[in-house]
Amino acid sequence: MGKLLYGASGVEIGFDDRVLAHLQVVIGAKLRRGESFYFSWKDDPNIGDGRSTVWLSDAIPLYFKYSGGKMPSLNREWVEALMTSANSNQGLQLSDELRPTGESTGG
Repeated sequence: MGKLLYGASGVEIGFDDRVLAHLQVVIGAKLRRGESFYFSWKDDPNIGDGRSTVWLSDAIPLYFKYSGGKMPSLNREWVEALMTSANSNQGLQLSDELRPTGESTGG
């Protein structure tokens, strides 16, 4: 499990490495353009099963810490869906990974 460390206080938010890699791409794209936005996700049941939201801007330090040494492959369709969400008035809402178009669902 990787971590997103937020702000100078170093608040740690745990995400699977695969999720974290996709978030890094989307968050990085928005912040490179100087766009601030909200980021919301559903909390893990171990910490209350609620929802959390943070404000992201280029003035707030972020650190992406991966638990594994290998960068996960990216799902372009999921990145696009996350980016669409990030560009909305509600901000980035973490959603489940989309299955790439044309991927077999199996037997």
